Amino acid sequence: MRSSSPAFTFIDLFAGIGGFHAAMKALGGECVYAVEIDRQAARVYEANWGHPALGDITQDADDDLGVMNVPPHDVLCAGFPCQPFSKSGAQRGMDETRGTLFFNIASIIKAHRPSVVMLENVRNLIGPRHEHEYDVIIETLRDLGYHVSDVPTVFSPHLLPPSLGGAPQVRERVFITATYAPDQVRMDLEHGGPLPAVTMADRFEGFEPKRDWHIEDLLDDTHNVPGCELTDTEMHWINAWDEFVQIMRPLMGGRHLPGFPIWADAWLDFPEMARINWSAKSIKIPAAVTTPAIDPSLPAWKQSHLRKNYDLFERHFRDIIPWAHQWKLYSDVFPPSRRKLEWQAQDSKSLWETVMHLRPSGLRAKKPNYLPALVAITQTSIVGSRERRISPRETARLQGLPDSFIFPDQPDSATYKQMGNGVNVGAVWHVFKQHVLRDRALLRASDIGRVLVSVVEASPNHPAAMLEGHVPALHRGGN
Repeated sequence: MRSSSPAFTFIDLFAGIGGFHAAMKALGGECVYAVEIDRQAARVYEANWGHPALGDITQDADDDLGVMNVPPHDVLCAGFPCQPFSKSGAQRGMDETRGTLFFNIASIIKAHRPSVVMLENVRNLIGPRHEHEYDVIIETLRDLGYHVSDVPTVFSPHLLPPSLGGAPQVRERVFITATYAPDQVRMDLEHGGPLPAVTMADRFEGFEPKRDWHIEDLLDDTHNVPGCELTDTEMHWINAWDEFVQIMRPLMGGRHLPGFPIWADAWLDFPEMARINWSAKSIKIPAAVTTPAIDPSLPAWKQSHLRKNYDLFERHFRDIIPWAHQWKLYSDVFPPSRRKLEWQAQDSKSLWETVMHLRPSGLRAKKPNYLPALVAITQTSIVGSRERRISPRETARLQGLPDSFIFPDQPDSATYKQMGNGVNVGAVWHVFKQHVLRDRALLRASDIGRVLVSVVEASPNHPAAMLEGHVPALHRGGN
């Protein structure tokens, strides 16, 4: 990390464990204020960055009570929670942000007018139910003098090649990036704002995510990671469905399994299945089966899935029934959610070649090129090639944090939660740089803007070059 005087200052709101901090620090910035309400996340933040973060933004920033304890800064970063915006009164702009956490952010922006604002939120912020909230945020920023795109900036780290700081994780997030430029805003209102800094359609020469990513690039080469083991019951579920895959592949002419959800409980609708004693040592396979009727009042999607499951069973029941009996599929060994398979692994030959997730909707299998977004511990990815869950350290790599980053004195469940709530460092790095380059002409109108442009233009393509020297604050000075 750089040891010289900082190029710019930044604040880190809803800071988590410091994904924004990592990117801004790597660019030469200095954090002058951080706030995080979760005690465990704030402890990790301070252990790594040496800056206290535990606090409540509602106590430090309120337009009615004043902005307290928040110093002036050049860049404002915030991975803010999206609380529902009230639509009562049909008011828009600053007044309508009251009562939400974005209101507290707006209060800070109003007090200090940072040169660049960078907000991050879940994809759902721009979903049909939240269009109004997004519009209020954009209008509020413009009211405060910020040049901002009204087209959502959505990006995921899996779109970036490794050379640009990407990671094999599909983590689509909305970024709202804005530059303080009151004169430009007047033209934006008349002619429309700028294009987004980045988009999900962006592609990089010579790089194809589905072809070029593989999670092996970030995994530790070991099957034995304490706390990541699969239970005997989980192994039984996976081995059972893996044998199903092996049975079905030749029956389907070597083609991969169908992509529709396979619902083993749907097969119990066949009257012949109801006559089988599944707890018996041996069973008799019926000579034929009778296709059940489908309730026409069911939703169309469910009728379609049932029809496909019935057809699959009709064609292959002579092989499916012995398999189900052997593995005790219709017993307490398999809860209903484990009697479902979502095969999204295309031509993979075995479940143990895939990445799996034990979801309420079933066992989902995907090709091991990139992972879905990190979520709570109950759905932590299972890496078939390692026969275990992905480790906390590996999740940190997925979020772009160096191996020197520490999680002192906390259970793995807390680390998984923090990684699931965190922001990817490479994505922040890329989006921030592209925003500054897009607005460089506007930024060069101010001293700090010229510094930000200079810093970005001189920075490497990948934040790792700056983060590889990270020494946790807890370990500095031999402590």
